[in-house]
Amino acid sequence: MNPEKELIAFAIIEISTLVIAIIIAVVLYKILEKGTQLAMNAVLGILVLLAAKFLFGLKIAITLLSVLICAIGGVFGAFLIIILNYFKIAFI
Repeated sequence: MNPEKELIAFAIIEISTLVIAIIIAVVLYKILEKGTQLAMNAVLGILVLLAAKFLFGLKIAITLLSVLICAIGGVFGAFLIIILNYFKIAFI
């Protein structure tokens, strides 16, 4: 193979590898950024639920289901549980 063609082939491979690495880095950043936000929302939801139970004296049953709702729904899930508990519909 011609040395010039080898050099061009290596340059194309290196540039392609760099582009692929940049794309992977951007995708990982977006995934981790969303994951961090979801984890923070889940923790805040569970903290709101615990604050409603212990600080405000609501008789909310802390079960696996209520924790999962808070972990998935975050703060909105915790408020949903608090409202359902306040009206004596669920989590009593």
